[in-house]
Amino acid sequence: MDMDWLTTSPGALLGVVLSSVAVYVAVLVATRVFGLRSFSKMSSFDFAITVAIGSVIASTVLTKDPPLLQALVGLLSLYALKIGLSAIRRRSPAVERAVDNQPILVMAGAVVLEHQLARAQMTRSDLRAKLREANVLDWRQVRAVVVETTGDVSVLHGEVGGTPLDVSLLDGVHGVEALKTPAAPTLSPSPSS
Repeated sequence: MDMDWLTTSPGALLGVVLSSVAVYVAVLVATRVFGLRSFSKMSSFDFAITVAIGSVIASTVLTKDPPLLQALVGLLSLYALKIGLSAIRRRSPAVERAVDNQPILVMAGAVVLEHQLARAQMTRSDLRAKLREANVLDWRQVRAVVVETTGDVSVLHGEVGGTPLDVSLLDGVHGVEALKTPAAPTLSPSPSS
């Protein structure tokens, strides 16, 4: 049995260590220069860039291609692209709409919005799991559930009869009009799906 896949040369190991240190220092410096938003997931674009940065780091540390200098330039380019596009998005709603997904309201109070669940590609099981993660104890505690642009799920909830939801917090959320209409009857959660 060939055991070459288990071994390597001391030079290759030293290359991995040196590449790891160099990339680690580069990421620390870039994050310090470009700020905390460097690894945020505020938009789908942020998420894509973060994945690309991770890919460059992994390939640089574990392979000879790309060479270290190319990888460092690639990392710097990704950071600059992220910061540059973020600045453009802040100034141009049209660019923001073109780059970002729109958050989707999937629950309006205790009412599950089935068509919005389908739009967000979520199941009732996914929804119940997110409600449990948010420590929701009763469907009536839910004020709104939003699938954010990154795919994260925000559960806005409080005590039954407590502080009402300020709907302005959901500006730009697809389906928010469901919260602005007169209260719909509470949906009795189905045990299936």
